[in-house]
Amino acid sequence: MHVPDGFINAPTSAAAGVVAAGALAVSLRGARRELDERTAPLAGLVAAFIFAVQMLNFPVAAGTSGHLLGGALAAILVGPYTGVLCVSVVLLMQGILFADGGLTALGVNITDMAITTTVVAYAVFRGLVKVLPRRRRSVTVASFAAALLSVPAAAVVFTLIYAIGGTTDVSIGKVATAMIGVHVLIGVGEAVITALTVGAVIAVRPDLVHGARGLEQRLKLRVNGELVDAPAAEPAPVPVAARSHRKVWITGLVASLILAGFVSFYASASPDGLEKVAHDKGIDQKEKPHTNEDSPLADYGVKDISDARLSGGLAGVIGVGVTVVVGSTVFWIVRRRRTDADAAGPSSVSRAV
Repeated sequence: MHVPDGFINAPTSAAAGVVAAGALAVSLRGARRELDERTAPLAGLVAAFIFAVQMLNFPVAAGTSGHLLGGALAAILVGPYTGVLCVSVVLLMQGILFADGGLTALGVNITDMAITTTVVAYAVFRGLVKVLPRRRRSVTVASFAAALLSVPAAAVVFTLIYAIGGTTDVSIGKVATAMIGVHVLIGVGEAVITALTVGAVIAVRPDLVHGARGLEQRLKLRVNGELVDAPAAEPAPVPVAARSHRKVWITGLVASLILAGFVSFYASASPDGLEKVAHDKGIDQKEKPHTNEDSPLADYGVKDISDARLSGGLAGVIGVGVTVVVGSTVFWIVRRRRTDADAAGPSSVSRAV
């Protein structure tokens, strides 16, 4: 659903850019509360993993493919504010390095693919977690439903943006029907990938899943014929091996490199949902060439390498590496600011007293 330059007019793109900038500012502040010693080292890895899986287009209908958007996955693993930043980092890297998603449309893409998917998915996820049994399996079920709904929600938002600032005269009803229809199918793939990934992390390190925190079921005792919560037990010391994130981080990075560097070669070559709808309905009549179309990594291949498998695989590996470095740097800075603020707090109070 990467919107290229020319689909949306300049005033609407600028307005979307303002919305995206405001949301990113809010997310930076919110991420300071979400990122701790457990999640901060992994947030950059989540961004890299989303980048890798987005290279794996899967067929959803005749001549159409889809790929992960990642908002639901990021929000559930590291929190909604951090999730917005994760997907935004991916979109920025794709636009600058790979000419995927217009640079003038970056605000549109962040609003649609990062903000909408994350907000909708996390709202659905939290609502379901409150009513489902307090078990780890419920987190996986809620993840599936949240991801499933987040993709057509993004399609609806794109349709609304196009209704406001589309550059071609195409019936909004036709655009909405086509976009929502195909992205409901893509949402199924998104849901499966999200549920499998969240379930895998929960099985190994449930403490690293933001959405699973506080879901431990309290022991009930019968007192005078009534069930009451048992007193909370002292938490058992966590083994050093379990506290270490290194194994999880390395495993995730290796998986991302394999997906982007090898598995991506076997991804569907069919146009994705937006590309297909744009071509069929004529939305792409005024599409403009990408500003970075001459990038050495444009179209997810390395320039001057003729072997398609090697070119695409190397581009994927480079993309994962750059994304994990940029993402980790961003989240380290955000985490550092929180640490500095926490350290400054007591001192400020002491000086005031």
